[in-house]
Amino acid sequence: MSISPEAQVAVVTGASSGIGEATARTLAAQGFHVIVGARRLDRLERLARDIDGTALELDVTDDDSVDAFAAVVPRVDVLVNNAGGAKGLATVQDADLDDWRWMWETNVLGTLRITKALLPKLIESGDGLIVTITSTAALEAYDNGSGYTSAKHAQAVLHRTLRGELLGQPVRLTEIAPGAVETEFSLVRFDGDEERAAKVYEGITPLVAADVAEVIGFVASRPSHVNLDQIVLRPRDQASATRFARK
Repeated sequence: MSISPEAQVAVVTGASSGIGEATARTLAAQGFHVIVGARRLDRLERLARDIDGTALELDVTDDDSVDAFAAVVPRVDVLVNNAGGAKGLATVQDADLDDWRWMWETNVLGTLRITKALLPKLIESGDGLIVTITSTAALEAYDNGSGYTSAKHAQAVLHRTLRGELLGQPVRLTEIAPGAVETEFSLVRFDGDEERAAKVYEGITPLVAADVAEVIGFVASRPSHVNLDQIVLRPRDQASATRFARK
């Protein structure tokens, strides 16, 4: 891995599309050497060429993959925990346990694995930053969403707990909780059903990945004494998980 010793290094997980890809582009434009991680290596390599970054295969649900990733990362100034997602919209009564396991492995344990693995390097940097992308689903509950909302609540509590545990250490922590962002999120949630996924954003102007990435870029550009603890962003057309002004 060829990285200048003077370069600041940002690691972005789930960077093969959506918010992760947009964040990698934003941080690269700000001068970071961005190491992008995800399972879809072909997409990552194209992105890395575009931003003069580094692509590394990463599956946050796999211990060996995370260990191998962390072992070759020379330093970390910024970690963006973006890997995650939702599966299905089932009631508690009809919950699919495999979907729940996937959501908890990806959102909660995935965030834990990569954060734990890179934390010593973030501290060693002397001015580390951990940005965790949760969701407005980490702030409220809604019908048929218990698998995702419970996972996002847990991910958020993990992040908020770390804020206290690292008090006095040179690491800042920011939780970013987006509402409706039009990415591959709904396509994954509905198992590739494009028509169903499109209905989520029907009649509204949703956020796009670049909107969230710009906020992350702003967070990463703050002075070291400034900690933006939590940022919630939604489209103007959304008041809560279930309240939209649809045209």
